[in-house]
Amino acid sequence: MTTHFYWWMNKKTMDTALGIIGYPIGHSMSPVFQQAALDACGVDSRYVAYQVAPEEVEAFVNGLRQPGTLGINVTVPHKLAVMPFLDEIDDWATEAGAVNTIVNREGRLTGHNTDGYGFLRVLREGADFKPKGRRTLILGAGGAARGVVLALAREGVGVLTIANRTPERAESLAQLALNRGISARAIPLAGTDLAEAAATAELIVNCTTIGMTHGPGEDETPLPASVIPSTALVNDLVYNPLETRLLREAAQAGAKTLGGIQMLVYQGAASFEMWLERAAPVPVMLEAATRAMQSRS
Repeated sequence: MTTHFYWWMNKKTMDTALGIIGYPIGHSMSPVFQQAALDACGVDSRYVAYQVAPEEVEAFVNGLRQPGTLGINVTVPHKLAVMPFLDEIDDWATEAGAVNTIVNREGRLTGHNTDGYGFLRVLREGADFKPKGRRTLILGAGGAARGVVLALAREGVGVLTIANRTPERAESLAQLALNRGISARAIPLAGTDLAEAAATAELIVNCTTIGMTHGPGEDETPLPASVIPSTALVNDLVYNPLETRLLREAAQAGAKTLGGIQMLVYQGAASFEMWLERAAPVPVMLEAATRAMQSRS
């Protein structure tokens, strides 16, 4: 795959080169909305998905240094693997322990993590919600939850409750927040504690895969409908399907909702803006991603 990348990079028909690497990579939605953004802005470039095996990562990353390459997105399982081959890593990526965006500036590669930025931008622009001082319930304690917790900590979130099936992981994430001066606690992802935390939450974020199409918990919800308050904002990071059972039931309860497709697009928009140094056409990206998801359903 790496040789294919070098060949494409040397073609003279494009001004810039962009794409995403992962292993496997066929599931990625990024080419859909990133190409739509490039086309809308009149940028002569193709955004290509590259399946890069673990043993090819170093050579691929080093190939990004050549002229004409603006950068690359990074998805699983390479978000940590690319880090040793970069010249600089920003604070967001350092804290998250993962890179999802690489930017090339005259042969110097910088690693970034746009998840936290994208999440906060979704809250602000998608729901006019400011997390400072707000009581928040996080469902899950994996990599996505870590990025969300770090972003919320930067914004001075209020009491933070982290619910997870594995108590140790929730406790570790709660400690991460405590170390940043945030009041945080860990609870099980079921039972009375979860119901009580949900009842008083102003923001509920699902960072689990429960409800994801083709997942083990397809069409399930991590939170009973009866405990979702009408005053809360419910953000489900699952984007397939576009409307999960959690979002349907939250809307029925009168709560505001945000779907995962917005988080996906906004973190991609942040990458676009780093590469091109111009505003991303977010409405165009959202429309393209939504249309593509609808066609897959």
